[in-house]
Amino acid sequence: MVRNLIKFLKDESGQTAAEMVLLFGGVLVITVVALAFYNNYTSGIGEGVESEAESLTNNITSLKDKFQ
Repeated sequence: MVRNLIKFLKDESGQTAAEMVLLFGGVLVITVVALAFYNNYTSGIGEGVESEAESLTNNITSLKDKFQ
């Protein structure tokens, strides 16, 4: 009985699994925080791209009208 208890206390295989879970959780938290930060950063980019695309379309249309 005592040998089994000592063997159980020296077994570290569960500790490794717990460390991996904590490491994965830490990476997940950092990823979520980074996504939240960059969401605020990139939210205005869509409007800029849309206006540039509209301007390009208007320029192409005006060129097309000149060559017809």
